[in-house]
Amino acid sequence: MNINFIHNQSAHCESGVASNLLAHHGLKLSEAMIFGIGSGLFFGHIPFLKVNGIPGTTYRILPGMIFKRTCKRLGIQMKRQTFRNEAKAMDELDKVLEKGMPVGLLTSVYYLPYLPSALRFHFNAHNIVVYGKSNGNYLVSDPVMETVSEISSKDLQRARFAKGALAPNGKMYYPIHVPQNIDLRKPIIDGIIKTSSDMTTIPVPLFGVKGERFLAKKIRQYPKNLDKRKAALYLGNIVRMQEEIGTGGAGFRFIFAAFLQEASVILNQEWLMEVSKEVTQTGDCWRNFAYNAARICKDRAITGENYDKLADIIMDCAFREEQIFNKLKKITL
Repeated sequence: MNINFIHNQSAHCESGVASNLLAHHGLKLSEAMIFGIGSGLFFGHIPFLKVNGIPGTTYRILPGMIFKRTCKRLGIQMKRQTFRNEAKAMDELDKVLEKGMPVGLLTSVYYLPYLPSALRFHFNAHNIVVYGKSNGNYLVSDPVMETVSEISSKDLQRARFAKGALAPNGKMYYPIHVPQNIDLRKPIIDGIIKTSSDMTTIPVPLFGVKGERFLAKKIRQYPKNLDKRKAALYLGNIVRMQEEIGTGGAGFRFIFAAFLQEASVILNQEWLMEVSKEVTQTGDCWRNFAYNAARICKDRAITGENYDKLADIIMDCAFREEQIFNKLKKITL
């Protein structure tokens, strides 16, 4: 059983799987276009939501929302299923594959043995596509890998039913109706306005640019309120979420910038090209933060590198992004 599925590597699993699945059904959209229409860019720092005792930070919206919003805005109908019974979940996967349909799966990164060991950690929201079986193994298109992979039925079952936060519960999904010749202009506008709203208008000061300023304030207080080891742990987790989970803070901004470039052409609005450059610069700003923070975490800081400087960098990111999204939210056709 081998479906003629074209694998394309991408930066982020959810937008990459969405782009590859829709392309199989004749709707060719770039990963950046999926990410932008799905309003994937976000920021949140939630100190009371802790994992292993460390406050949570996110640079994207909730897992699954990019695909869900994209499908809704493009009029795509999806079949989504979760399971309690593991054997039934694997049987249902086989049935859909036998119909010649590639299937998107939610999995745990930790139980995917084809991934390099350095990338395997307990994260239960990784998206892949299974597009067939060969000699008892499932054929996998994992968008973060350069080429396709294979995985045993036992390993795939474990990955689909990993326990813990965001447990996938065997989730599988695939398109059942994909419109052709879609007018992208309104979905693009809706995606830009929603992202701009999420980044500038949520009243709770934990999210968007308010959340970035809140994080800057917390980081400035780390040396006063935490011992050296704990301060480094908190800071290290912010960098880890930025640089290792998905594409992180800077990476997501580079994808959004690419989306604005495509949108500029489709909407015939040249000014979006200039905003795209500004978004790329904020990505560079976040990467500068990560570079300096990593040196402090490793106790290799040079003169001038300290928690106050890190807070200043994030305040600069917040200022830049507030300007950007206040401009973008006024966009019209």
